Amino acid sequence: MVGVVGGTRPALPPVDDRDPGAASGAATGTPLGRNTGGRRWAERRERAAEERRVTLALREAILPEPGATIDLPGARIAVRYVPAGRASSLGGDWYDAAPLPGGRVFLAVGDVSGHGLPAIAEMAQLRHALLGLSMTGACPGRLLAWLNTLVLTRLDDTTATAVCGLFDPETRLFTWAQAGHPAPILVRRGGARQLGAPRGVVLGATPSLPYGVADVRLDPGDLLLMFTDGLVERRSRDIGAGVSLVMEAAVATGLGAAGADLDAGLDGLLEAIGGPNPEDDTCLLAVAVTGEGPPHP
Repeated sequence: MVGVVGGTRPALPPVDDRDPGAASGAATGTPLGRNTGGRRWAERRERAAEERRVTLALREAILPEPGATIDLPGARIAVRYVPAGRASSLGGDWYDAAPLPGGRVFLAVGDVSGHGLPAIAEMAQLRHALLGLSMTGACPGRLLAWLNTLVLTRLDDTTATAVCGLFDPETRLFTWAQAGHPAPILVRRGGARQLGAPRGVVLGATPSLPYGVADVRLDPGDLLLMFTDGLVERRSRDIGAGVSLVMEAAVATGLGAAGADLDAGLDGLLEAIGGPNPEDDTCLLAVAVTGEGPPHP
């Protein structure tokens, strides 16, 4: 699925699953060899295309319905979600943004290890489980601890990363935790920084380590960027360099500035960092704080 909340749907990247054996089969020098190699290449390409269609359709049925920008209490939410260019690289990235009983807003992004339909199926279990657990009102660290138990006991040989938080529109306090996942980026008054991450290991790694909790009080006009590693990591650079590039692009494109167009800003950011990742899913959830509340200390 190309889920775009608040913007137009980008065109699907072309399927590129070439059969390296097709060329050697075609080089046998006989018409039969050429025909056999060509058929095998065409069959593999068609299977890859069909798997991609099924995977995207399944993910579209699982993730929030794409459409207009979501207006939640005290915040506006927009998402850019683009699958990997290669069918074999489609993964288990996900996001969520939902109001909770009592007025707080639950926000999360995550990434299940692996690719293809197994990763999508596991992603669905984790996403729905975490959203359900959030209805208890427990702190984000406890939510991730429960989710970790689920991964260890029900999803053999699976690991996943996630960052989740609770935003209170009245106090503008964002309380969050992470499990081996890149920390959110805060864009404020013409600058950007990555939040300091509380302790937290990858889901499915160990049952013994607790998940820490951090909080930050947001100002009206602040922008919070939550993302998966497909946004910041490339073969040619590490995650740290990618995060720096995203922060520079967020400032340069005016994200977080008063009156800024959130949709246009996200599109400009993706373009500034080189476009979507062809080898991994890209998920970017932007939270623009709009509500009034107590001043930032």
